[in-house]
Amino acid sequence: MASKTNKIKIKESIFRVLFMLAACVSIVAVIIICLFLLTNGLPAMHRIGWLDFLTGTTWKPGNEEFGILPMIVASIYVTAGALIIGVPLGLAAAVFMVFFCPKKLYKFFKPAVDLLAGIPSIVYGFFGLTALVPFMQKFGGGGKSVLTASILLGIMILPTMINVSEASLRAVPDLYYDGSIALGTAHELSILRVVIPAAKSGITAGVILATGRAIGETLAVSMVAGNQAVMPFSLLKGVRTLTANVVLEMGYAADLHREALIATAVVLFVFILLINICFSLIKKGDKAA
Repeated sequence: MASKTNKIKIKESIFRVLFMLAACVSIVAVIIICLFLLTNGLPAMHRIGWLDFLTGTTWKPGNEEFGILPMIVASIYVTAGALIIGVPLGLAAAVFMVFFCPKKLYKFFKPAVDLLAGIPSIVYGFFGLTALVPFMQKFGGGGKSVLTASILLGIMILPTMINVSEASLRAVPDLYYDGSIALGTAHELSILRVVIPAAKSGITAGVILATGRAIGETLAVSMVAGNQAVMPFSLLKGVRTLTANVVLEMGYAADLHREALIATAVVLFVFILLINICFSLIKKGDKAA
């Protein structure tokens, strides 16, 4: 009996060490990435000039002009547009799957959502280039544009939003819904006013993940956004996002040009970090309330 207990303790210790190593590897990887970006990007910002780099509106590497403000604004526009399209649709789809979807239909609906999540970015980009861009050019007034990229990204973030929201809604105790119904509230109002607010924390996590997916997407956006490094004064004009700027020019960049692209990645990293901090503060405020 004692030998079995010792074997169990040894196994527990081994797995504890393995899990700790896995966690440490993740932390070290993040630290290494941060150090690489900062050590290569910050000197470039200093050489170019912090204000010239962050607020400049001209990106001409041949003339050593590296202003990324148009890319920053474009990234904000495209990400915001994707969230405006994808978050309400994803939440509505999750509510349907949990509370309204028949079991027979759910067996087909759920795998379809999972399949949507597994489609590679290049396939989304090819769909956007061959189907969405011509459609928008014919009926929307602009082909490769902010609006087209937002619609495509809105579709791409749907699986993330649907799956996370569905799990959050199913995690709400049945007593919440049953109590609301017992008080005479209608089925739809019980979902809207009781269940969804109770799942707000998980839904917010879904929004955070969707935001990260949208702002970090590169290939699909570069195929439908137009890749014009200019200020986006219209939703129907072509733009270039931060991620697209890096991937389009890193292959042939050298010297200060290459360092400026790494500095662009630093700005993108800080941007994502600020978004996560803001959402965390919102969640803490909701818990405190």
